[in-house]
Amino acid sequence: MPETPGSAGPNAPFHHDGTNGEAVLVLHGFTAGPAGLLPWARALAGAGYTVDLPLLPGHGTSWQDLAGTKYTQILDAVHQCYAALAATHSRVFVAGLSMGGALALNLASTHAVAGLALVNPGLTIASPLAPFTGALRFVAPSVAAIANDIAKPGGNEHAYDRTPVAGVHELRKLFKDTAARLGSVTAPVIVFRSDTDHVVPESSLEVLRAGLKAGVHLEVKRLTRSYHVATLDYEAEEIFARSIEFFQEVDSSRP
Repeated sequence: MPETPGSAGPNAPFHHDGTNGEAVLVLHGFTAGPAGLLPWARALAGAGYTVDLPLLPGHGTSWQDLAGTKYTQILDAVHQCYAALAATHSRVFVAGLSMGGALALNLASTHAVAGLALVNPGLTIASPLAPFTGALRFVAPSVAAIANDIAKPGGNEHAYDRTPVAGVHELRKLFKDTAARLGSVTAPVIVFRSDTDHVVPESSLEVLRAGLKAGVHLEVKRLTRSYHVATLDYEAEEIFARSIEFFQEVDSSRP
């Protein structure tokens, strides 16, 4: 089936029309874009799914654009992408990396998502300065990049070369809002969690475990050789294969 790369550049959106009647919405991380998740998206497409990997608002241009983007604008875009897929497919799964994991969980708190596959999902920020971003954004508009936390040499997620502090302030709002909504998530979840992650702390997984209600399926697969952007790292193929298998297991367990 046709593959649509969208506009030119490494962070062009990706869309593939599948054959199995089901879809996967794939959501990228903060300051990054589709490039870091493109191999995963293509693997899902190869398994027969319709796949939509959008470029989210504030991304793929300049960090200054992200500085002026509200987290609610990003969430609205995610909701629109999901609605378009749900209108034409029997089931819609959601996959996400880092911020994309938080967006996926937030979406699943209000919509009938079939299942979630998350790679190092973010719900907390490790920096001790994070609570002060509301004031710091006026003093220091940007800080060093958080890009390319990849153990495998040569990886490039094509993220911004600076991190907007105003964007981090909005990211904190997203994380807080999502954490408060975890009790409403009913979709089964698989998390791929790197033992070494220099971006998202282990406390994010702890918040997820504590927030999900008893009875909601949560499987955690530890990654021993990959850093934060595990979809471009040593265990990427294992992530792709297990996430597809997980979605198939969810299908087979339902009437």
